[in-house]
Amino acid sequence: MALSLLVVSISFYLKEYISPDSDLYATLSLVSVAGVVVMVIAFSLGLGAMPWIIMSEILPINIKGLAGSFATFANWFFSWLVTLTANLLLDWSSGGTFTIYTAMCVFTAGFVAIWVPETKGKTLEEIQQFFR
Repeated sequence: MALSLLVVSISFYLKEYISPDSDLYATLSLVSVAGVVVMVIAFSLGLGAMPWIIMSEILPINIKGLAGSFATFANWFFSWLVTLTANLLLDWSSGGTFTIYTAMCVFTAGFVAIWVPETKGKTLEEIQQFFR
């Protein structure tokens, strides 16, 4: 995701210095669209499912309903926040917007690598021990 968003942001930065009538401008437009499509596919295969997987794997049975509701609310709230602010950010700077999104993807990948535990082959009790 981060790499595709980086490609999109670079293409938007380059488009600021190129004449809209040139062939390179049209090519950079296609690169931008391709980068967004690749990002959506990567999101669907990776981070898009992450909140649902984490909820089902690490939440103990006694709080799964309440914590799952909160996690679902947080997931949809931040999706709404990104949707709400996207047009404002794009009006400010298209390249800057996708640079911010790239930085957030890198931050999220680091966060997941450091703080989200591996649950493969572990029981719920072993996962709960990790959090104590």
